[in-house]
Amino acid sequence: MTAAIAQNGPATKVAGPSANSSSSTLARHRQELGTIAVTLPFFAYTACFLLAPTVIVIIGAFQTRDGGFTLANFNKLFEANTISAFVTSILVSIVSSVIGAVVGGLASYALVIGAKPNGLMRRLVSAISSVLAQFGGVMLAFAFIATIGINGIGTMLIKQLTGLVVNPNWLSSLPGLVTVYCYFQIPLMIIIFLPAVDSIRPQWREACESLGGSTFQYWTRVALPILAPRFISAFLLLFASAFSAYATAAALFSQRSILVPLMIQGAMRNEMDPNQQGFAQVLAFAMIIVVAIVMLLSHAVEKRAGRWQ
Repeated sequence: MTAAIAQNGPATKVAGPSANSSSSTLARHRQELGTIAVTLPFFAYTACFLLAPTVIVIIGAFQTRDGGFTLANFNKLFEANTISAFVTSILVSIVSSVIGAVVGGLASYALVIGAKPNGLMRRLVSAISSVLAQFGGVMLAFAFIATIGINGIGTMLIKQLTGLVVNPNWLSSLPGLVTVYCYFQIPLMIIIFLPAVDSIRPQWREACESLGGSTFQYWTRVALPILAPRFISAFLLLFASAFSAYATAAALFSQRSILVPLMIQGAMRNEMDPNQQGFAQVLAFAMIIVVAIVMLLSHAVEKRAGRWQ
């Protein structure tokens, strides 16, 4: 019996690690399956509402009404009206993004140095910014029309108090559109840029001052090099948000196709020329290219900013 135990002992010792290895492998497979099961709805949602429409637009840009291949849909892409719409869209997006980035960046910095991290002011501003960043479309246009439109409350109040008459066409102009866009661009910048300002540690400024550095040197050699990639990335995201905005501009410019999304709307609703459907998909394809370039630039900047994390 002692000999049998001596013979079976090493076998028992060898079987122990093998069982533990198989159990750990099984647990790892279960964890991978759980991760796939959790992320599967997200990928399904992305495929249905992002990838599929993108593929349909790209294929439709090279198709005729009968389904054949054609490049004729791109003929109007280089016309004066189309180029003017792209220039106007880019100009409005850049101006509103610059205003939103600067004002939102300064507000984020003031919020960090003037409010406690978990204080009431910080939470209140963050909550309001989260709501206003999503407040767009027809509701935002109606709010401005009801306030400073032709018969808006603000317009009538200004007229009664000062005698000044607000230009009734101001909201339907490019400066008015930029102002409306800034209403959601500034809160969006606060949400995006606030974590970056939070990442600046007070010890870095103390270290700079202890080494004899001035405030100017701290900002130019320490703070700004760290915040610049995040600021540029946030600006690019604001640009993409303004460039792809549609409902607000459609409510303010009902009969004018001065922006690319409005030109797509006009082409889709054109009943006189059936070939406009393909041209609308060409415009959407061009917008996808512009947004993709902006997102690639934003990813490259974010990758550079990740070195400081």
